[in-house]
Amino acid sequence: MDSLDKLLAQLETEYKEVQPQPQSKSAIAKSFIPPLPKSASFVDKLLAEVQADFAQEDAAIELKRQQELEQEKVRQEQLKAKQLEALKVQAKEWLAKVDPLSSEGLWFERFAESYPSKLEAAIEYLKSSE
Repeated sequence: MDSLDKLLAQLETEYKEVQPQPQSKSAIAKSFIPPLPKSASFVDKLLAEVQADFAQEDAAIELKRQQELEQEKVRQEQLKAKQLEALKVQAKEWLAKVDPLSSEGLWFERFAESYPSKLEAAIEYLKSSE
């Protein structure tokens, strides 16, 4: 908003500095184009337009940022799902290789009791051993 305030101050200064130069009657008669109204309402309208432009630009930037965050979140979720699938494959292989009567196999049987399935227990075991 500082830039808007500076712009407004600059416009007001320029408006106050512009002094109408005295014209001869013949020059006035030749000119049929009325001068643009330079009043406070003109400056207010200009300021409102500038503020609206800045607000619109800020909204567009925020929307882009939100979209980028959402895309990153989706990418992270996809990466997590891919890693979980790879871990499932490893867990299935590990389960197939483990001897249920070995010390590791017996330990795993007790460990897996607190999980809904042996596969989930194996996944958790492999996650923690990485």
